[in-house]
Amino acid sequence: MNSDVSIAGDPLAIPHLLPPVPQHPATVAEFAGLARTIAADRAHWAPLVQYDAASRWYARLRTGPGYEVWLLSWVPGQSSGLHDHGRSSGVLTVLQGSLTERRRHTSGMAHRTLTPGSQQVFAPEYIHEIVNDALEPAVSLHIYFPGLTEMTPYAATVEEPVRN
Repeated sequence: MNSDVSIAGDPLAIPHLLPPVPQHPATVAEFAGLARTIAADRAHWAPLVQYDAASRWYARLRTGPGYEVWLLSWVPGQSSGLHDHGRSSGVLTVLQGSLTERRRHTSGMAHRTLTPGSQQVFAPEYIHEIVNDALEPAVSLHIYFPGLTEMTPYAATVEEPVRN
């Protein structure tokens, strides 16, 4: 007598019937590489960019297992405000224009200009602010892992989070 297993075979032995396991970057270098790959595909992200004079524009570009990718635009003068990303780590990549990162450092605030191709990697509780203090709009790509669920704002002169 034939059984289902003898007719169809062992279902665990036929992986071609299972959906492929989504690829997940496993290291900071792989997330930075993913950001560079997405950045290089300008035909994909450039038509999506919008500019908003009232606030930063942003759109979720992609999600993957345990991470998400955001596209942001910055007109001159726009800022993220001083903040951290809670338990998320991330990679910020400048796609167009230039941005200034101001970050908390043990000796005060450190400044760095980020130009196209520049990347900044950060861990949980990394406190920084991104500002477009240039005369041209800018576009950036942000990958958060795990996906961004919180951003803690900080006062510019106080070490403690802003409490609402």
